[in-house]
Amino acid sequence: MSDRSVLKVLNGETLSPPPIWLMRQAGRYLPEYRETRKAAGSFLDLCYNSELATEVTLQPIRRFDLDAAILFSDILVIPDALERNVSFTEGRGPAMDPIDPAGIMALKADNILPHLAPVFETVTRLRRELPAKTTLLGFCGAPWTVATYMIAGHGTPDQAPARLFGYQHPEAMEKLLAFLAEASADYLVAQLDAGADAVQIFDSWAGVLGEKEFEDYAVKPVARIIESVRSRRPGAKIIAFAKGAGILLKDYRQKTRADAIGLDWSVPLSFARDLQKDGPVQGNLDPMRMVAGGKALDEGIDAILDGLGAGPLIFNLGHGITPQADPENVSRLVRRVRSHGGHS
Repeated sequence: MSDRSVLKVLNGETLSPPPIWLMRQAGRYLPEYRETRKAAGSFLDLCYNSELATEVTLQPIRRFDLDAAILFSDILVIPDALERNVSFTEGRGPAMDPIDPAGIMALKADNILPHLAPVFETVTRLRRELPAKTTLLGFCGAPWTVATYMIAGHGTPDQAPARLFGYQHPEAMEKLLAFLAEASADYLVAQLDAGADAVQIFDSWAGVLGEKEFEDYAVKPVARIIESVRSRRPGAKIIAFAKGAGILLKDYRQKTRADAIGLDWSVPLSFARDLQKDGPVQGNLDPMRMVAGGKALDEGIDAILDGLGAGPLIFNLGHGITPQADPENVSRLVRRVRSHGGHS
């Protein structure tokens, strides 16, 4: 375990070259993923088939020898466990039954962990099959981001339905976020117990929130998850990724007590350097550079390594890799990061 470079950085070490993994590294840009996905049937079937979910998690590790594998699953498995009729349609994204205040008051957590048993089995299989040096990351969606889908019943460009719901039904919103925080903490503890080395909390929609709402919807629920996980697993290492949060990231680490902060590509490197003074940062290459390749890719990589390489850094994208990315560009990225600092 001591050789797992991502864990070393999460413990505050600076490594040169820095470790690297990519959000959505198991995904549609890989032909082998598309084959496995076809064999699984639906997207959710793939998430709950521990044999196939293990296979797709391992595919990018085999191909690129990345420093971390992230469990293949989805942030919406918790609403699925709550029987919200979650489905995924190609080209349209997730859909589910929208929830109302009465539905929130009736939520019960009894069936969540039993429903997610196949996910924990995937984690256990992965830890057994991964190279000893590879960090295994579990994850969950942050309460606010999961709530946006539960309230609207689908994704929207700026999550207006959930923002409006928060103003019209503040008590129901507070209850939903608290419920999801506790359920997510239980889910992360179970992943850690199954073999995950560390976990990441994805707040993909943090960037649509005003200052007060960011505090109430993004900071407090994530702090609650982290406190709950650490009360049971004191050594747990946790990355928090609040996409689009911008200047509100300034004290996000202190308030949530996350070990590392994930940065999207819009975060200026000068600001990222300030955040890095307080601990590890992760990010933040624009996923479009992965599509462009060539000079655009090289320049983006070098800027991050030059700007953040002298402190604790986990190299990553600023959001998930897109289906249009060429796997050859991932190979190029890994080679360039690994050759940084005179290492090859």
